[in-house]
Amino acid sequence: MAVTMEQIKELREKTGVGIMDCKQALNECNGDLEKAIDFLRKKGIATAKKRGSRTTSQGQVQAYIHAGGKIGVLVEVNCETDFTGKTDDFSAFVKDLAMQIAATNPIAIDREKVPPEVLEREKEIYATQAKQTGKPEKVIEKIVEGKMKKFYSEACLLEQPFIKNPDITVQDLLNELIAKTGENIVIRRFVRFQLGESDEE
Repeated sequence: MAVTMEQIKELREKTGVGIMDCKQALNECNGDLEKAIDFLRKKGIATAKKRGSRTTSQGQVQAYIHAGGKIGVLVEVNCETDFTGKTDDFSAFVKDLAMQIAATNPIAIDREKVPPEVLEREKEIYATQAKQTGKPEKVIEKIVEGKMKKFYSEACLLEQPFIKNPDITVQDLLNELIAKTGENIVIRRFVRFQLGESDEE
């Protein structure tokens, strides 16, 4: 059966996915809207990693002020198209992200962006603590490894449990949005201010 522009438009509004992908999904699913949504979700998850290299120059910057003006966050999230950048799902994600940063105070977006001197200091502290237990070197390495994993889950935004649903990480939440929109989405940068904190922190 021929797919109509109305069906494509409806699917695009529900998913935020591009016209050609919507048309293909509806053709594959014989015009069944719900099946087409599932088709796009499955395809989105499968192709999310491939999108990593696509240019992201659209998106939003959002601000969040917490605790009676004592904590403030600015966060920038980028996507590929202006259309996706204006959707409710995208706005909700950026807002949730700003709240997450206000609540958890991450050091960096991911492991690669944690300053090397911070990593070295943490490893040194954990190694010193582990050595004081008198355990063998191999065990000490495992202890440090375990503590570093915990450190990353607290310090890196993408590895943190999502404050509204601790069963998933922020990375999981981002992957869901990438799958839903069919676009490459990147958390570009953030800054968090806390009243009274010194510049050296």
